[in-house]
Amino acid sequence: MTYKLGTIAILAAMTAGAGMAQDANTLAIVVKGLDNPFFEQINLGCQQWMVENPDSQYTCLYTGPASSADEAGAVQIVDDLISAGVAAIAISPSNAPAMANRLRALAPDIPIMTIDADLLPEDADLRATYLGTDNYLMGVGMAEQAMALKPEGGTVCLQLGNVAAANINARAQGFRDTAGREAGIDRLTGQNGWTEIEGCPVFTNDQADLANQQMSDVFTANADLDAFILVGGWAQFAPQAYAQVTDQVMDRMEANELIVIAGDTLPPQTQAFREGRSHAQVGQRPFEMGLRAPDVMMQLLNGETVEDPLYTGLDTCNQTEPGFCADN
Repeated sequence: MTYKLGTIAILAAMTAGAGMAQDANTLAIVVKGLDNPFFEQINLGCQQWMVENPDSQYTCLYTGPASSADEAGAVQIVDDLISAGVAAIAISPSNAPAMANRLRALAPDIPIMTIDADLLPEDADLRATYLGTDNYLMGVGMAEQAMALKPEGGTVCLQLGNVAAANINARAQGFRDTAGREAGIDRLTGQNGWTEIEGCPVFTNDQADLANQQMSDVFTANADLDAFILVGGWAQFAPQAYAQVTDQVMDRMEANELIVIAGDTLPPQTQAFREGRSHAQVGQRPFEMGLRAPDVMMQLLNGETVEDPLYTGLDTCNQTEPGFCADN
């Protein structure tokens, strides 16, 4: 199931998450950065939960650092929430090792879960469960779309986020393993016909402006590039800049000489897809993450057994089967 922005008018009048009381009745969701429209969908899910549960003793608090590049800020917010005595926290760590180090030092006695992005496997004991995308499978899906369009393989550039973001790295691994038909590939060097070009992967630090500049630079320096994979949707979150970047290669994209596969299916991204500025989108379900997280935290508070992980599924659109992207 896919959710859309702006379907409930009452949400616009509700108090922003950061202004809510941070006390024992607060279920907090801490995202990587408030500047990323992907996370705003999680916020809408959090607010929708409050609309659907007006008599609950709990409130859903959505918060995070102003910038997705502020890894230390995200860790500090979690620290502050624990000190404030909130009931439970769902964390999307931008720097998984740093977040784990702080959680291990604090040893909080409240339920901790992860959402959207997980801790590293060796730190899984620090959280009760993970709610979100099977990120490895998302990378597999991107590879399958690329392979369908380029069955002989080709040159490819992967665009990633933060170096230490476990969810993004899992997607990259899923792509490499699937495209290369070999497990544990660190870099594609000709496996199954696929080769990562020099200078890639590129890391956006979750910044849309940097993502678009990187795409432009890669296209300029590699006139014969076969595939560009936006493992996350960063560049597409700035539609005007993304249109300008893809304009410079639209003739090659229209001929399928250069294919572009992107993660996520937010409205500006499905618009780009309909304009032919990507060949496929493999989307997560962030609204569902925000809607389900408070219930999961309440289950943990009640001492209930919660499955780990809790996956929210994927939605794929391509030119043959555009699905909901055709009219979203």
